[in-house]
Amino acid sequence: MYKNILLPVVFDEGHDTQAAFLAAKALANDGAKFTVLHVIEDIPAYAASQIPGNVLAATRGAVESAVRQLSAGLEGAEPVIANGHPGRSITDYADNHGIDCIVMASHRPGLQDYFLGSTADRVVRHAKCSVHVIR
Repeated sequence: MYKNILLPVVFDEGHDTQAAFLAAKALANDGAKFTVLHVIEDIPAYAASQIPGNVLAATRGAVESAVRQLSAGLEGAEPVIANGHPGRSITDYADNHGIDCIVMASHRPGLQDYFLGSTADRVVRHAKCSVHVIR
């Protein structure tokens, strides 16, 4: 069905990455390209100035390692790190890289999501390609 699939990932217990990977495999054409994307939210300047540079670098290194390790669970997947607002970064990446399907895990919505909205909700509303949300 799809030949260029984006899999946004986040490292918390509420998102089932493996279920998203299984769904992506089921939706993929033979020879499909998979991209595993993690978005690091920007830290406000007033807070970033208080964090030592080596801590920021070590944290980014740990995230890169975790994304590479997750990508290894999906044969041929390319790990990618982006910076910015998660919902916007995911849709921008999809637009700029010819993605034809986004498969992402989502948590069960809570009260905070009714006021702020979830990343999955923003991706579903703004993506120009198909989006499959796994719960």
